[in-house]
Amino acid sequence: MTGIICALRVEVEGLIDKMENIKETNKAGMTFYSGTAFDKEVVAVECGIGKVNAAMCAQVMIDLFSPDEIINSGIAGALSEETQIGDVVICRDVVQHDMDGTELGDPLGLIQFNDCKVLEIAADDDIIERLEKACQSVENTKYEIGRIATGDTFVSKKERRIKINSVFGAIACEMEGGAIAQVCFRNKVPFGITRAISDSVRENEAVDFFRFRNAAAEQSIKILCKLLGD
Repeated sequence: MTGIICALRVEVEGLIDKMENIKETNKAGMTFYSGTAFDKEVVAVECGIGKVNAAMCAQVMIDLFSPDEIINSGIAGALSEETQIGDVVICRDVVQHDMDGTELGDPLGLIQFNDCKVLEIAADDDIIERLEKACQSVENTKYEIGRIATGDTFVSKKERRIKINSVFGAIACEMEGGAIAQVCFRNKVPFGITRAISDSVRENEAVDFFRFRNAAAEQSIKILCKLLGD
């Protein structure tokens, strides 16, 4: 079974519309839609915005459905001039740019578990390869494979985006992927992240987000459908 987690309804409804034999399961205020899509077992959910919502959703999904893999899909903001609205970013690895223990001597972004420390969490190689193949089969899709930065902030200022890019080498920022990755890492569940860019590195990023988010979400759904359809 493939688990699909999206922050916004607009990011997941296109996939749910294509599912068959749907069963709804409500837990922790979220509705999980399980069924089949393209003859594959799928569970899809809208988790809400932010890291806590995303982490809670991922853990509930794992506990209830035991998915073989989890894909986080949706939209994101660009962190480099080369990444433009409508482009797709496939996650190679993910960091949490707002995890800040620097006053304790930690590097910015370091996550401390009870038994280990990690900075970046790598996506599953097989999922990356399949997402790349899916992007290649969607007409006029420009994609990049690289680092994604997650934080509980909508990053709108150009200077802030450039700084995150400079510090972490990330090419896109969003608010859920790193938390889902963290839960998957601890539960040993393979994960992947794919994001379509809704806003570029300019001074009107919030305007771009509201203007282009639906088109970017549609692009993400097309890629999900190609991934599941193979």
